[in-house]
Amino acid sequence: MHRNVRAVVEAQLRGPVAVELPEGQRVEVVEVPVGRAGVYVPAGRAAYPSTVVMAAVTARAAGVEQVAVCAPPGPGGGADAVILAACVLCGVSEVYRMGGAQAIAALAYGTETVPAVDVIVGPGNAYVQEAKRQLVGRVGIDGIAGPSELVVVASEGADPELVALDLLAQAEHGDESPLWLLSSDERLVDAVVATVERLAPERPSVADAELQAVTVDEPPDALRLAEEIAPEHLQLVGDEAEALAERVTRAGCLFVGAGAGTAFGDYVAGSNHVLPTGGAARFQSALSAATFRRRMARVTLPGQAPTRLAPAGAAIARAEGFPVHAESMERRA
Repeated sequence: MHRNVRAVVEAQLRGPVAVELPEGQRVEVVEVPVGRAGVYVPAGRAAYPSTVVMAAVTARAAGVEQVAVCAPPGPGGGADAVILAACVLCGVSEVYRMGGAQAIAALAYGTETVPAVDVIVGPGNAYVQEAKRQLVGRVGIDGIAGPSELVVVASEGADPELVALDLLAQAEHGDESPLWLLSSDERLVDAVVATVERLAPERPSVADAELQAVTVDEPPDALRLAEEIAPEHLQLVGDEAEALAERVTRAGCLFVGAGAGTAFGDYVAGSNHVLPTGGAARFQSALSAATFRRRMARVTLPGQAPTRLAPAGAAIARAEGFPVHAESMERRA
């Protein structure tokens, strides 16, 4: 039995396939999209059309036919024009002017005017995320999103001003956004911190997020600390830091090299900006087509397959206290 299970699992790792197993049975693993997806687009300091793009384009590419977006109404009670334009461009089926935990509940359970969805994705405040957490099982979700975060591992050759700008850009997400600078180059750390302190007052959109600047002995030590954090965004800048890229296993998204600022990933690089936060990169992935698709096995037991499989299956069934399971298999032998 364990050999058959392993064979199917290994086949799944290569993608949807049909597996012919030794006893003659056929297991075909297929992928099917969910029917309806809900996208929550938060309203904080501004409208966020990029969230519409990241979620709706991914859902549509995954084969989802109906994508519903909900976003809190603006000060006058209307929908934001930029959000509506993004929805049109991205093939969104419907848009609802609603926000908060109640919007998540409406998407999950359905109302007289809002059909229920199968999966809910998107960032939002603590109330929105708690609503998603409580509704797991009623609907699928992408994950629980906390404050946005950035770790920069820098080494000799990194430009202090570019690193400072990347950290300040991340601070635009709010004063709760965790920021780390990790380096074995003490002079570089001092230069980046001084640059941050010089540039921040000139940029009113930057919140007072706390920067943790840590000096380590060697670049691999910085990577080990970054892996413990398992951040949403991880940047490697400088020759020694960039050489560690192949060793990274715990990050929502990895940016390598002087040109790869995290801000590109938020908008135009091609990676998805809906990412695991709060250390969830240890076990969770970025939003992807897989979020909106399910794998399903189709099992066929032709010819002598039932006869060959029944003895082993019946023995296991009786050991587990299910004699009728055993009888069901043996009658087909």
